[in-house]
Amino acid sequence: MSGSAKPPRILVVDDDVGLLVLMAEVLRSDGFDVDTAGSGTAALVWLAEHTPDLMLLDLKMRDLGGAALLSRLRQAASPVPFIVVTGQGDEKVAVDVMKQGALDYVMKDSGMLDLLPAVVRRALGTLAQEKALAKAYAESRRLESKVLEIGELERRRIGSDLHDGLGQQLTAIELLCAGLKADAGRAQPEFSRRLDQMGKMLREAIAQTRFLARGLVPVSDEPDALQAGLAELAEQVNSLGSLKCRLDCPSPVAIPSRVAAGHLYRIAQEAVNNAMKHSNASQVTIRLADTDACVELRIWDDGKGITGAKGRGLGLEVMKHRAAVIGAELTVISKRGQGVTVACVLSRNP
Repeated sequence: MSGSAKPPRILVVDDDVGLLVLMAEVLRSDGFDVDTAGSGTAALVWLAEHTPDLMLLDLKMRDLGGAALLSRLRQAASPVPFIVVTGQGDEKVAVDVMKQGALDYVMKDSGMLDLLPAVVRRALGTLAQEKALAKAYAESRRLESKVLEIGELERRRIGSDLHDGLGQQLTAIELLCAGLKADAGRAQPEFSRRLDQMGKMLREAIAQTRFLARGLVPVSDEPDALQAGLAELAEQVNSLGSLKCRLDCPSPVAIPSRVAAGHLYRIAQEAVNNAMKHSNASQVTIRLADTDACVELRIWDDGKGITGAKGRGLGLEVMKHRAAVIGAELTVISKRGQGVTVACVLSRNP
């Protein structure tokens, strides 16, 4: 043990007083901070006021068995990591308890006290690795979310520049062409014809600019913008004529988070695009529903379902990633010949 670091705190629970004392002495001599409880009830009282780094738990105690004690502890917000201590012939019981979350088990035999410090250190090492991995995963998720947020802000900036900058300039040039045509009048018919052509090309360019801007910023800042964006998505799909797209939104759905609304829109957009490209569907439905607990986005089609490599495509992975970033749960259900259902559930109380 490092002299500067605070030693791990171990709680030893066993109703065999002699063995309890020996286990505590062995662990203290190895540098651990050890507390003891001579019964399951005493352990519950101690745990109500303290939190050990690790607990050694006898499976068979007279007042409250290890299994019953663990059942009580599972109801706690922060369950205590533990190692089970068991007698000869109870290996199957120990293995069953390990399936319920035990880090390891140690047998009550002649070599137990010699092995105990190493078993405890191994369990603490496992816990340290799990904490480090959890911390690294949380940091990875935070950075991914930040990258996506920055990307979304950049898309919004470019979209705003297209709409308010380039779009306005093109509109001004179109008006200038209209003024020049009025000045030319009938005296210069060829010039007027060319100005008509320029005006038409400018109107097409303005429409394309607005389309690009809308694609970069599909959801505005208003709380009900997702519903409006999905309605426009359905209209765009219907205008193509390849399949029918319907938005089912029984009541207004307000999503305060602009980032979450943007990711939900992109998930719906990807699901609809997949239906158009791969499913041979004739109809796709987008459903947006709201409850006190969650927002549910569901997209389903009547196509042939996901087959082969399409089931492992990049689009599905991107949808799953977007859902994970906002803390939503995404499921994809497909049956051959019965279409695809994409469901994304975002909890209002993460």
